[in-house]
This record gives sequence, structure tokens and C-alpha cells, in this order.
Amino acid sequence: QVQLVESGGGLVQAGGSLRLSCAASGNFFSINVMGWYRQAPGKQRELVSTITSGGDTNYADFAKGRFTISRDNAKNTAYLQMNSLAPEDTGVYYCNVGWETPSTRYYLTSWGQGTQVAVSS
Repeated sequence: QVQLVESGGGLVQAGGSLRLSCAASGNFFSINVMGWYRQAPGKQRELVSTITSGGDTNYADFAKGRFTISRDNAKNTAYLQMNSLAPEDTGVYYCNVGWETPSTRYYLTSWGQGTQVAVSS
């Protein structure tokens, strides 16, 4: 199993920045894709950004130019630097990772518990 610990959320004024972290630990063969999703009150969970183990990134349109995803493969940790935050960025941000089991090499995904981001106007 993989355990994910997220941190870095909080309350920030519009225009401010936050940096989220997601650390993966447990018994796995490899961590492949790491990503961030968010869910605003009353809305569905949506993709924010993903990054592969090779560093290929993908961003939702709303994240392009403002958010930057990165990862430290040695630490099995992904980061999301969020700049120019706006009230509509408010929500719970969830880390999601794709990983392979040690012996059978099954591909599974795991979710973190979420970290709250609140942006005041």
C-alpha cells in the first residue's frame, strides 16, 4: 500500500501563493504519475496537474501560467507551486499517485486525504 501525506494548504489573500507537498511512502515497486486534483464546494473533483516520473507535465487550462508542478523522485514527493491565487481556486486539493505493486507489478492509484486551500478576496 501507499500512504500519501499532503501539506501546505491554508488561507491566503487573492494574488498570494501557496506551495503544496505530497509525500508518498509504503511498499511499492515504483511511483509513476503524481498529480493534484481539487474539489470546490458543491462541485466535482477536477484535475489540476500531473507529472510523470520522467518529468512530463500536464496542466488544466486554469492552472497554466500560474501553477507549477514538480517532483523529487528520490523523496517520492510532488509539489504544486500556486501563484496568483484567486478566490475561485478555493477548495480541497487532493494528491493522487499511480504506483506499481512490488511483486505482481499491478498498477494502482491512491488518494491523499486532501488539504484545504482558501483564497480570500
